[in-house]
Amino acid sequence: QVQLVESGGGLVQPGGSLRLSCAASGSIFSIENMNWYRQAPGKERDLVASISHAGSTNYADSVKGRFTITRDNAKNTVYLQMNSLKFVDTAVYICNADVRATSVNGRLMNYWGEGTLVTVSS
Repeated sequence: QVQLVESGGGLVQPGGSLRLSCAASGSIFSIENMNWYRQAPGKERDLVASISHAGSTNYADSVKGRFTITRDNAKNTVYLQMNSLKFVDTAVYICNADVRATSVNGRLMNYWGEGTLVTVSS
């Protein structure tokens, strides 16, 4: 059983910055991919950024050059540094991870956090 807990959301002005964190806890042998999704009111949930265990990253076109995803494997934590924030970045940001809970050969399970609200407003 694995739990993902996000933190760092809040109110920020356009052009400002915010750093989100997501810490995984519970029965964890290893975490493969860690991802950040977001969902704004009236819009579909979309993938913002992802990072593999080895550190390979992928970003949505809408955030490239502005957001940076990193991870600390020792802490089972993924971060999302958000710079040059825009009104359209306002959304609930949700952490997601692919976790092996038992061993190297254990089944890979997908977990979701509850989300943290980011509001970009003047």
